[in-house]
Amino acid sequence: MASLGSLPEATLRFERCDDVPQGGVLCALPALLAVGLLREVRSVFTWPKGYYPLETVLVTLSFLALARVSSLEALRYQPPGEWGKLTGLDRIPEVKTMRQKVEVLSRQQGKVDDWGRRLAKEWMSQPSDQPGFYYIDGHVRVYHGQEANRPKAYVAREQLCLRATLDYWVNAMDGRPFFLVTQELNQRLIQTLRQQIVPRLKTDVPNQPTAEQLLALPRRHRFIMVFDREGYSPEFFAELWQERISVITYAKRCKRTEHWPVEEFIAREVRLINGQSVSMRLAERGVPLSNKFWIREVRHLDEKGDQVGILSTDWTDSLEVVAAAMYARWCQENFFRYMREHYSLDRLVQYGAEPLPDTAEVVNPVRRTLENQLRRTRATLTRQRALLAAGRFPQETSASKAATFEQKQGQLLEAIEGLCAQLNQLKEQRKQTPWHVPMSSLPADQRFTGLRTEAKHFVDTIKMIAYRAETALVGSVRQYLSRDEDARSWIQQLLRNPVNLLPDPAHQVLTVQIHPLSSAVHNQALRQLCQHLTETETVFPGTHLRLAYQFLGPA
Repeated sequence: MASLGSLPEATLRFERCDDVPQGGVLCALPALLAVGLLREVRSVFTWPKGYYPLETVLVTLSFLALARVSSLEALRYQPPGEWGKLTGLDRIPEVKTMRQKVEVLSRQQGKVDDWGRRLAKEWMSQPSDQPGFYYIDGHVRVYHGQEANRPKAYVAREQLCLRATLDYWVNAMDGRPFFLVTQELNQRLIQTLRQQIVPRLKTDVPNQPTAEQLLALPRRHRFIMVFDREGYSPEFFAELWQERISVITYAKRCKRTEHWPVEEFIAREVRLINGQSVSMRLAERGVPLSNKFWIREVRHLDEKGDQVGILSTDWTDSLEVVAAAMYARWCQENFFRYMREHYSLDRLVQYGAEPLPDTAEVVNPVRRTLENQLRRTRATLTRQRALLAAGRFPQETSASKAATFEQKQGQLLEAIEGLCAQLNQLKEQRKQTPWHVPMSSLPADQRFTGLRTEAKHFVDTIKMIAYRAETALVGSVRQYLSRDEDARSWIQQLLRNPVNLLPDPAHQVLTVQIHPLSSAVHNQALRQLCQHLTETETVFPGTHLRLAYQFLGPA
C-alpha cells in the first residue's frame, strides 16, 4: 500500500523487547518534545503519503544525533530493526530512504528557514538567568571536496588558510544555540551583523522596550550583542547605539594605550555563568574612540599583572556583569568544540554545488596580489636596513678593506633606495585598485560556487534541538551528582545504555526499563532521573502510550 501511494502512514505499535541497544535515547524524548521538535511541524512542512510518518522521521534523526551517529551515510552500519523497536516500527529508514525523506523536507522553499525561525523565537522567549545577551561568533567548516570552488578562510584550529564555508552562530550566554547564518563568500563579521543578524534580532528578540521607554531612559538598550575583536569598529558601535543596541567586546590595543594605575583596581565578586563566584580586580573608565564616540571600558587585572580591556555600550549593568558576560564567550567556543567532536558539525550533509549571483562582491585577486607583493617588499626592505645598520668599519685601516666596506654599504644603500621606490609604486597601485569586485568581472575558472545548503540547514536544526535536549537533561541530573562536570559524560553513558520495552495497551503505558550503570552513584542519579521523567507524563508521538521510566537496579 505504501509503494502504491494508498497508505497515509504506518501505525506505530510497540512490542515487548529486551536489551534494546542504545535505548537510553528514549530518556531524551521528553526533552526533545519540550524543546519543540514536533511543535507545528505539520503546519510548516508538507508531507506526502508513505510508510514513515513525519514525526517518526524527525524523532529518528534526533535519536541518531544523540547516539553520535556521525552522518546519514553512517546509517548503513546501524541495525535498522533495533532502531525500529525504539520508534514503534519494524525498522527505520535506511540510507537511501532517509536521504529521500530529508530531501523532501529541505527542498520545500523557505520551510526549513521558517521552522528554524519559529524555534529560535520560542527559545529566545524562554526564561533565563541572564536574558538579553546574544553571543555571535563564526565557525569555519573546511571543505575537502572537488565539486565546488570555495574561497579560502583562516582556520584557527589548524593555523592554515583552507577552502571553507563560514557559519555565524547566535548563542545564549550558557552556549545554547538560537540560529546560524551561512556565508558562502565568507563575509566578515561586521558585514554579516549589519546585513543579516541585527535585522533578525531586532524583529525576533522578545520583551524589547518600547520607543517611549527608550526615549524616557536615554541609557536603556534593546538587547546586548557579545563578540570578539573581529567585530571591533568605532563607526559600527556608534551605528548600533543609534538603534539602542549595546555591544560587549574586547578592546583592541593600539600604540596610545597605556596601563591604568594599579590603585584603580578593586577586588569584586563576579558571578560566572556556571554559578561560581570568583574575585576579580576590576576598574572602569569612560573613554573616547577614534571617531569621538564615548564608550565604557572595563579592565581586569589578572594574577600576572596583565590588563584585559573590555569595551561596552551597556550603561545599565554593573561592571561585574559586563566582565562576566565577556568571559562567558568561552561557552560558545566550547559549544563549537563539543559539536565538532560529538555531533559532527563539520560533516558534509549534501552533495553538489550551485552558482552564486554574478552581482556578489568578492575580494579582488589583483588587490590580493598587490598586498602579497607589498608584504614581501617590506620584509626585504627590513632585512636590507638591518644589514646596513649592522655594518662596522674595519679596525684595520688598509685601503683595500675600506674600499670593500664602502662598496658593500653603497650597494645596500642602492638596494634600499630601489626597494623604497618599488614600495611607493605598489602603494600607488593599491590606492587605485578596489578591494572588492563583482563576481562577473572574474574569469570563469576563478568564479566561486556555493555548496547546497537546504539539507545542511535542516540537519543543523536537528542537531541544535538534540544539543538543547541533552543540555536540559544535564541540568536535570546535575543536582544528583557529586561533581557537576560529570553530568554531560553521565548523560552520554545513559544514552548508550540498553533498555527493555514493556507496552501495556490496556492501560496506555509504555514502560522503559533502564539497565544499571557503572557505579552506585550513577545508579542513584538514574533512579532520581527516572522518577523525574515519569512525572512529565510524556506521550510517545503518534500513539496514546504514556512513557513510564523504571530503573532495573536494586532498590
